[in-house]
Amino acid sequence: MIKDLTKGKAESVLWRFSIPMFISVIFQQLYNMADSVIAGKFAGEDALAAVGASYPITMIFMAIAVGSNIGCSVIISQLFGAKKYKEMKTAVSTTLISSCMLSIVLTIAGLVGSRALMSMIHTPDNIFADGALYLRIYIGGFFFLFMYNIATGIFTSLGDSKTPLYFLIGSSLGNIVLDLIFVAQFHWGVAGVAWATFIAQGIACLLALCALFLRMKKIQTEGSVRRFSKQMLVKICAIAIPSILQQSFISIGNIFIQSLVNGYGSSVIAGYSAAIKLNTFAITSFTTLGNGLSNFTAQNVGAGKIERVKKGFQASMKLALTIAVPFFILFFIFSSYMILMFMPEDSTAALATGKTFLRIVSPFYFAVLVKLMADGVLRGAGVMKAFMLATFTDLILRVILSYVLAAPFGSDGIWMSWPIGWTISMAMSLYFYLKGIWKPKEVQTDADLDD
Repeated sequence: MIKDLTKGKAESVLWRFSIPMFISVIFQQLYNMADSVIAGKFAGEDALAAVGASYPITMIFMAIAVGSNIGCSVIISQLFGAKKYKEMKTAVSTTLISSCMLSIVLTIAGLVGSRALMSMIHTPDNIFADGALYLRIYIGGFFFLFMYNIATGIFTSLGDSKTPLYFLIGSSLGNIVLDLIFVAQFHWGVAGVAWATFIAQGIACLLALCALFLRMKKIQTEGSVRRFSKQMLVKICAIAIPSILQQSFISIGNIFIQSLVNGYGSSVIAGYSAAIKLNTFAITSFTTLGNGLSNFTAQNVGAGKIERVKKGFQASMKLALTIAVPFFILFFIFSSYMILMFMPEDSTAALATGKTFLRIVSPFYFAVLVKLMADGVLRGAGVMKAFMLATFTDLILRVILSYVLAAPFGSDGIWMSWPIGWTISMAMSLYFYLKGIWKPKEVQTDADLDD
């Protein structure tokens, strides 16, 4: 259902819009973690390490999909908020055509270079073959992953966060069932994990695209709609490219960190793999709320309702804090139990690595959520320079400090770089938000009588 985010009480509207997105993250991360849990429990510690070793590379491809999602959703949200439905349809079709072409090119490039990428991050010999196999199958299904992310981005830009949730629930449950069949029953190992994701994502993609086409037909416009516009593509790229760079630079930074981690052996890799999946669950939850705030911001900036954006930021902060507290409790106090989901109790070295990582980073979730909410406003208003500056600062600091602190503190020093990078970049993003550089220079401030 299409939802106008420029009307109604800001906090209620944003919470109703964001909560389905958060539930989507839960299911998405459940099936991401299911890959590692099932691999670790049924195929062994090396299988878990193999999936984990390829994870930063798969995240580069995911970063491009997510960045493209953000680029199209901001522009479409702004056009939808301004009631420019004909231009909005042009933006949708332009996005789909260009995304389809880009995903095909990236799939071919990834398949050709998969083994070289695994070598580049110094993957240990005992997990190299399985890691490369998992990566090839994952990249083979990248078209479905990419187009699914684009479709969900378009749905959320129209204020509909429920339809993507329904597809994701089905995809997640299907992926877990297939994981159990392929790995636990058929004993396909790492290949079974990859094929389960491939099939589940492919079905979800096709269903989401069909639903999107039907949704677009219901939106009435006068006259013919341009199917592709170079001018519209330029507007989308102005948001998408910085978002892709931001997401990709983070993934590239993670590759450097993974390369450093790989030097400590498969046990540390396995522990890090388990902990980073849990950490990604938390960070992705906050990021998703920030993306919801971006859609909210974009629609209201398009409608000239600046005061609603401030109220939306406050509402998102409350929701993010509500979510952060349980993550902190689970990861800091019950870290042992969380890591044990991925491996048997006798994996003592891997277990110790995962526990230490979680206890170092989880107290700083309260800093990173502030950064991500401020980033949501900056991105939704199209202020990409400030957004990228704060994000790249975090990335560069984390990579440099990982290598610097690893010398005296070993692998624990690598984990220490996360909180430092988050805290400094949080201060930058919050400063940009409070300074108000995201506000249009000339806009009629709406007192928002709807509130």
